[in-house]
Amino acid sequence: MSDNTIQFSVFTKPWKMPIPELAKFVAGLGFHAVELPVRPGYPVHPDNMTKELPNATRIFGEYGVKIASIAGPTTEESMAACQASGIPIIRICVNIDTQIGYMASEANLQREYDALVPLLEKHHTTLGIQNHCGNCICNAMGLRHLLERYHPKHIAAVWDCAHNALNGEEPEMALDIVWEKMCMVNFKNAFWRHTNGPEATRAKWEVFWTSGRQGLANWERVAKELQRRHYHGTICLTAEYSEEHEVNRLIAEDIAYAKSLFA
Repeated sequence: MSDNTIQFSVFTKPWKMPIPELAKFVAGLGFHAVELPVRPGYPVHPDNMTKELPNATRIFGEYGVKIASIAGPTTEESMAACQASGIPIIRICVNIDTQIGYMASEANLQREYDALVPLLEKHHTTLGIQNHCGNCICNAMGLRHLLERYHPKHIAAVWDCAHNALNGEEPEMALDIVWEKMCMVNFKNAFWRHTNGPEATRAKWEVFWTSGRQGLANWERVAKELQRRHYHGTICLTAEYSEEHEVNRLIAEDIAYAKSLFA
């Protein structure tokens, strides 16, 4: 398996530059695709996406880059704009309402998704649900349980290896759990950092977002398992680093490292 069977994407959240400048920048880094934030403060946002998302797709295409997914709203307008632009996935993370509990929150989410399925079918768009640490759907089994009754062409899993590692789930096990429901893989990395000293009465921890080689998620193991399973989809590097001022250097190092694992 060579890296031409994998589409490497990057989440462009760290950069709010105009679309032509952004397209040239990510192409220069060696990415095949992007995940575009469709959010307030970005060139493409919920109020202009009907017009500007197809324009962005055209501009990225001039640099040989596809928009593989957006991080944006789950409205029918959003689905229609994705369909018009040839963008297959809308990625979101979902919270658990601790006031009502995990299972009640999951039931509420499924009622919401039941109503979205006809719209997703109409617009040939997939809603990708990503696992996330904290009060969210946090691991592969949580994704599988949430999505069990949905066809992955409608609602599927975006498996994030870093959030998975922060929750202590082995990558080979996680991929086995979520495999039949998966539409995309996120590559990033992190570790838990002790934020107070041993004299404290209770330890405090925070997540530190780091480069691909340095965190709890073993990218080499993830890549090996994806190769073993003949994964031919999108791998999105999310460009999330606690040292935000180093993002350009770190993402350049990480795409080179990620590609080497599939060479």
